[in-house]
Amino acid sequence: MIEEITSFAENLTPIALIGVGGIGKTSIALTILHNDRIERRFGVNRRFIRCDQFPASTTHFLRRLSAVIGAGVEDPEDLAPLRPFLSSKEMFIILDNAESILDPRGPNAKEIYAVVEELGHLNNICLCITSRISAIPSNCETIDIPTLSMEAARDTFYRIYKRDERSDSVNNILKQLDFHPLSITLLATVAHQNRWGADRLTREWENRRTGVLETEHGGGLAATIDLSLNSLMFQTLGPDARGLLEVIAFFPQGVDENNLDWLFPTVPDRTNIFDKFCILSLTYRNNGFVTMLAPLRDYLYPKDPISSPLLRSTKERYLIRLSVGVDPNRPGFGEGRWIVPEDVNIEQMLDVFTTIDANSADVWDACANFMNHLYWYKPRLIILGPKIKELPDGHPHKPLCLYRLSQLFNLVGNFMEEKQLLVHALRLYQERGDDDEAALMLRCLSDVHRRLHLFGEGIQLAEEALEIHERLGNPDGQARCLNFLAYLWYGDGQLDAAEKAASRAIDLFPEKGDKFPVCQCHRILGDIHRSKGTTERAIHHYEAALGIASPFNWDSELIWIHQSLAQLFSAQGRFGDAHAHIEHAKSYTVNDPYKLARVTHLHANLLYTQRMPEEAKSEILHAIDVYEKLGAARDLETARELLQWIEEAMQNGEFPEIAPLRVCIDPLFHVQGTG
Repeated sequence: MIEEITSFAENLTPIALIGVGGIGKTSIALTILHNDRIERRFGVNRRFIRCDQFPASTTHFLRRLSAVIGAGVEDPEDLAPLRPFLSSKEMFIILDNAESILDPRGPNAKEIYAVVEELGHLNNICLCITSRISAIPSNCETIDIPTLSMEAARDTFYRIYKRDERSDSVNNILKQLDFHPLSITLLATVAHQNRWGADRLTREWENRRTGVLETEHGGGLAATIDLSLNSLMFQTLGPDARGLLEVIAFFPQGVDENNLDWLFPTVPDRTNIFDKFCILSLTYRNNGFVTMLAPLRDYLYPKDPISSPLLRSTKERYLIRLSVGVDPNRPGFGEGRWIVPEDVNIEQMLDVFTTIDANSADVWDACANFMNHLYWYKPRLIILGPKIKELPDGHPHKPLCLYRLSQLFNLVGNFMEEKQLLVHALRLYQERGDDDEAALMLRCLSDVHRRLHLFGEGIQLAEEALEIHERLGNPDGQARCLNFLAYLWYGDGQLDAAEKAASRAIDLFPEKGDKFPVCQCHRILGDIHRSKGTTERAIHHYEAALGIASPFNWDSELIWIHQSLAQLFSAQGRFGDAHAHIEHAKSYTVNDPYKLARVTHLHANLLYTQRMPEEAKSEILHAIDVYEKLGAARDLETARELLQWIEEAMQNGEFPEIAPLRVCIDPLFHVQGTG
């Protein structure tokens, strides 16, 4: 950056260094001012003007400019009397903290802007502006000053801290400060002045956060941020501006620009306000979100979220949006994908408000809805898990939240944790006399037992759920139980019983009812007929399932259907068709690393079957890495077994028959869950 700016200066190109307070604009400008090449080019005609040291008026600016360049003109009214002197030699002039005179809301802003712009057009002068606001003359080369690298941040800290020992905890604090130069300088200065070791510094940071960044001489982060908040441009944004900054600070991702009208309907001129935040360098845009550097976020974070009117209303907007049901059978199912970019924000909001008011029915209801959205659109675990488990058993939303949490553990392959959560939820529903929900928990538990290859126990649980639905006269519930039983009997090798159950389930589902379980029934019937060797009937049922799932974009179903077809075609030696279905399956795993690992696992098997061990090894290693991170023990075991076979074949130049590989892969993909 220094090299780039120096080159601009040598070519007399006007430059504007733009960035948030404390980002290092002045330091960079001074480095350029004293650069050897700049000193040789301009000699003594290098001038530095602090624009925040005089009133923001054209008269005061011209008076200071005349004095600094040595023109000797007192009280010039414009640049005319200074022009002979300015044009007599090449000059390098820095206008530091220029936001104080270029603030568009200042009383003389237009006149000063015109003078600065004219100054920048003089062909023998290089003008360098440092400013927090990006309202600068258009002929300037604008350079946005970034934060430091980790290495530079460490060097900066320890150069001031003056201790040799290096600490991972210090690195972590620097990262939490977004490598903001002033914050790092203040942190190191305070730690050095107080003779704090790394442990004490870590404790102070954990307790006080950016409150630590105040030196004994009164300098600190707060003063720098307040300077921006006290600017005329910010003050004219209206009474909602500070509240909007608090909302941005509250959410880790900031605020999605596409949601401004939806989130802040009562704030007039909201789009313009957010634009001004960026112009003032209080915020920046990142992947469609308006966010801010961590030190600013920590400083502006609302101390009492409940007392922030705009944050409360934002929370209510999110709760309303989460309350919209997720129905995979409706064409609008895809609209729920709004959660994908917003999930971290929602999780933060729920974590804070469940802590503030653990008895809030609305917030816990939203928590359950949030997990349901994640289940369908972005499968992952959440930080709220321990809070859910610690809720009193009498809490009205505990069993529902336990159930939703179990679904997330299901999707990452942690079936033992899923089982424990479902057992707890089942007990709570039974104690409350809610037979319908208890039957649902029994169905889900039967599926967990199937995944764990405990088919006998799973069949018993599914039959118990079936009896409840028969007693309640619920044909839909009966059909779903039969669907689960079909999977269980299939896994247990009872193919005829499985086929009968799945066919009966299809008959029980109403013609215009829920298509999702019907799709699953066709999928298991495809598996059954594939195992029986009736290939054409298997293809018929897979394609029927594909026809139901495709219009709704049911990622989870489409993944497994395409995988099943890939296996079928692989067994037939139709490798081109098999690879095509593998690619289709991968296309539905964008936000689901676990399922991508499963598809990759199958792809590795297919490549190995085609005698392509190098490619197969590359694929299975990717799958193993994901399995290890997710703690998917059974998947990891089968993946390592396949890796062992691949490596042995690579060493010996031999390939086992397809049949032995099916022993490893078939249990992994045939006995899939219903979600």
